[in-house]
Amino acid sequence: MQQTRFTGSEIVRRGQALYDSQIRPQVEAGNEGKFLVINVDTGEYEMDADDVAAAKRAKARFADAPRYSMRIGHPSAYRLGGHLAIKQPC
Repeated sequence: MQQTRFTGSEIVRRGQALYDSQIRPQVEAGNEGKFLVINVDTGEYEMDADDVAAAKRAKARFADAPRYSMRIGHPSAYRLGGHLAIKQPC
């Protein structure tokens, strides 16, 4: 297994920069909620409504390249814990 030359924060920074500058105009319209996996070395990506499918295809295509995963139109790919509290009228 090849060791990446980037730290985790560098992968995030590079992936988000690639998305903002090159990929967003191509994919954002009509794809909100889909998962995107970006090769931060080349800017190539895989996109799918299924996160596992996108990740598997990206791993097959990009092997050991550093990859950044995100969800289109969302601040994060996943939400951990918590619940939505809804106030009921009294």
